[in-house]
Amino acid sequence: MSQAVGSKLGARRDHWTGQYGFLMAAIGSAIGLGNIWRFPGVAYENGGGAFLLPYLLALLAVGIPILLLDYALGHKYRGSAPLTFRRLAKKAEFLGWWQVAVSAVIIVYYVVVIAWAASYMFFSINLAWQEDSLGFFLESYLQLDGSALMTFTPVVPVLLPLVLIWVTVLFVLGRGVSKGVEAANKFFLPLLVVLFLAIVIRAIFLPDALTGVNAFFTPDWTALGDSKVWLAAFSQIFFSMSIAFGIMLTYASYLPRKFNLTGTGLVAGFANSSFEILAGIGVFATLGFMSAQQGVPLGEMEGLTGPILSFVTFPTVISLMPGGALFGVLFFAALTIAGITSLLSLLQVVSGAFQDKFGWSAKRTSVIIGAVMAVVSVVFFATTSGLTTLDVVDAFINNLGVVGAALAMTVLVFVVRPRLRALRLHLNATSAIKVPRVWEYLVGVLVPIVLGIILLQALLDYVSKGYGDYAANDPKVLIFGWGTLALVAVFAAVMTALKWNTRHPHEDVVRFVGEEETSGTEES
Repeated sequence: MSQAVGSKLGARRDHWTGQYGFLMAAIGSAIGLGNIWRFPGVAYENGGGAFLLPYLLALLAVGIPILLLDYALGHKYRGSAPLTFRRLAKKAEFLGWWQVAVSAVIIVYYVVVIAWAASYMFFSINLAWQEDSLGFFLESYLQLDGSALMTFTPVVPVLLPLVLIWVTVLFVLGRGVSKGVEAANKFFLPLLVVLFLAIVIRAIFLPDALTGVNAFFTPDWTALGDSKVWLAAFSQIFFSMSIAFGIMLTYASYLPRKFNLTGTGLVAGFANSSFEILAGIGVFATLGFMSAQQGVPLGEMEGLTGPILSFVTFPTVISLMPGGALFGVLFFAALTIAGITSLLSLLQVVSGAFQDKFGWSAKRTSVIIGAVMAVVSVVFFATTSGLTTLDVVDAFINNLGVVGAALAMTVLVFVVRPRLRALRLHLNATSAIKVPRVWEYLVGVLVPIVLGIILLQALLDYVSKGYGDYAANDPKVLIFGWGTLALVAVFAAVMTALKWNTRHPHEDVVRFVGEEETSGTEES
């Protein structure tokens, strides 16, 4: 019976054409805007070169183990996040839809940031920001109205590239996994690597660039005694690898039955971290040059992380350096491509879930969900209040929504529905590199402890202090912070309550797998 159902499902479900295509997509998903603008600043602020030690330990103890958990779940249960968790435990479908909703929220503002990068690629040609990169970004380009709770005034310079990016990614998504997402990543990821290598090489030959590189790598060993540094390392690994919110789980569900999961996971994990370190070298080489040009010590410089680094600090550097226009075009082209590869993976989480639940085709799904999310991104984030809205939503959805989902996932497979041994055996049955038993304790014990601390810390801060310059009772925090999380929960509950399309083979498999596990015949 299981073979008949499995073959029926396999005939309907798209798949990767091979290991290279899957690797390109997995690495492309992990390498995004955060690698370029988050890691260098976090490393510098948490011990410089010394930060690499807890960072690498976090990669081995948390990053790769959770990545392999995602792979094992998606590959074993052959479904998107909602379908996979439903097959694991019927009531756990809610967690899958929570992950889908989190991905959808990230999509609607992440695509706007990509539109900024695409705009700046053209602004670089004539250095449109002139001498005031901060004023140009906030006032001339974003036309920011920071005093308003919410405005619906569209920002035309953002709207035009935003529409173009939506058309591009939805066209790719509508072509399916192999012909769309895989083909796009095979083109974009090598191009991204070439562009970024060119940027780094150009950066390290700038005057005083090595001063910045030395500052990035110079270790402050006393920082290793600070627990916040270790939490920062675990947080960075967690957010940079696209783990625990449905992406790699969904991607793994399209893999063939026989596939080297462990080896691929190791390559993807180390490739992501290598790119982050490369980004750190490039970023701090340029900051070393800027520090010398402006006569400001590197330690006193501001804007070393986030959008300010990319859209204010870097344009300032570009204006100061010889051949800055070309450097700017390359940098923002790389930023745009890195964003698009990650955006495609987020979109596949949402698309795959709706295809599984309702039996829709990839094209139909891309049109329906694409239209809805495109409107949301325009109405809320491509407006004169878009930046402040984006800032609050991003903080709450990542620090609470994503971390909470990851914590729930580890508790589910270790305590509520113990499956870690079966998942480890599944990994070992498909892989040349075997996963040791300690993996079960890393995923079931260490990871929940670390994530629990991170989640509790964020909760206490947001409840008592609010976020950034906004008090805990500020309408922006209540509406765009807690309100976004409430909306995610309502969406997950509604989608869980809706019936699966019984004419679609997936529902038969859901019932069958649940009965199989109940009868005790699951692999042990």
